[in-house]
Amino acid sequence: MNNSQLPVIAEAFSRTAGKYDSFADDHPHLTRMRGKVYSHISRLLPQGSRILELNAGTGVDAVALAQRGYYVHATDIAPGMLERLQDKVSGLGLESRITFQQCSFTDLSNVQGAPYDAVFSDLGGLNCIPDLTPVIKDLPQILKPGGLVVWVLMPPVCLWELAEIFRGNFRLAFRRLSKNGVRSHLEGLYFNVYYFTPRKVIEWFGVNDYSLLALEGLSVITPTAESKNLAKQHPRFYRALAWLDDRLSGSRFWREWGDFYILSLRYRGASEE
Repeated sequence: MNNSQLPVIAEAFSRTAGKYDSFADDHPHLTRMRGKVYSHISRLLPQGSRILELNAGTGVDAVALAQRGYYVHATDIAPGMLERLQDKVSGLGLESRITFQQCSFTDLSNVQGAPYDAVFSDLGGLNCIPDLTPVIKDLPQILKPGGLVVWVLMPPVCLWELAEIFRGNFRLAFRRLSKNGVRSHLEGLYFNVYYFTPRKVIEWFGVNDYSLLALEGLSVITPTAESKNLAKQHPRFYRALAWLDDRLSGSRFWREWGDFYILSLRYRGASEE
């Protein structure tokens, strides 16, 4: 990874921390998406497990998982995000369930409290680097044998964005297909975002050390996470899309074409070889 991006990313997300929470308020579609992620985790990981969260942001997921019976060590590179996370932890009395640390996902050797039962990252936080192998190589230091990796990543093909062809917005329709990543901007700062197929990510993990547990699309038929108004302004239409999405997002044909996908693998570890 180009380490020069790290300070830029940290500053950009610190600046947007307040807006991040405001955007999530009264956002039924994003709430549904997060709920599907939590359901995915609960099917694979028993309550009481210890989770290391990467790119924890303002703590939306950490709080939700703690309230569902997990212990979470939340990490993020952006101090502004962690300040809001700290406020939530103290305000909700979750100090016994959530700890936090300023740490980049490219520096996992410095994570406190290892080993963990699972390493989790939500909603594309890991799509800020072109190659996930620098993250994956450190996982054996922080993950228990038999532990889980649950990552929510952005694929190169998103049906909802491809549909922009019919509106003449070809740049948006095909932006994810760029091999060199997409130049993104946040709060006046610029950095690259990259998109990975599940096959490529599984290849980076390697078949000898990890086994695939589950792969499902996230918001394949429903809109992208940026869409806040469709679910509110057209609830019946949105419910129909959600009904169809629930039935197709786990199928082999559809699961790689959503706004995101949820990829879960089990770390075999030395004791399971």
